[in-house]
Amino acid sequence: MRRSAPSRKEATHERIVEAAARAIRRSGYGGTGVADIMKEAGLTHGGFYAHFPSREAMLAEAADRAGAEAVAASARIAATASPQQALRVLLQAYLSKEHVQNAEMGCPVVALGSEMPRQAPEVRRASTRRIKEMIDLVARQSPDWGQPGAHERALTTVATMVGALLLARAVDDPELSDALRKAALEHLAPTGA
Repeated sequence: MRRSAPSRKEATHERIVEAAARAIRRSGYGGTGVADIMKEAGLTHGGFYAHFPSREAMLAEAADRAGAEAVAASARIAATASPQQALRVLLQAYLSKEHVQNAEMGCPVVALGSEMPRQAPEVRRASTRRIKEMIDLVARQSPDWGQPGAHERALTTVATMVGALLLARAVDDPELSDALRKAALEHLAPTGA
């Protein structure tokens, strides 16, 4: 069945959500204003409420979009490798220098994690759903998927990935940033293994 082209309102809504998903990763939830999002989407502030009942509803959609993009990008990367190498390839991309430098299009959990507990329930729910998807994706790439303890190891892997990337972005010392990324990668996917 062929899907019809999106209406003008749907296309506009998508532009707003896309702009908001970039903005929250770039500026945080607190630094993301409705007027700025609408301007970035090429629209006037007045049209916002034709698309969203509240700022929180927009932030929830933006969090969901940013999380979906991050999970989809990781899944595409993992799919390029053999099953034996998928987890390592995913980790290499996640812990790359490019990911450190590209917060606007990168993992929203790293960009927004410390702000999430103070967000509206719908924003937290959207973020939680996407974090669970990332954990599941990592678990499915693991050589021990389906074995006892595999889910717990995936939890640890994701927590380490996120923490290492967050620290690598936080420091102002490029050598320390690189060392954090490389140490996490070697810990999670040793080259000698």
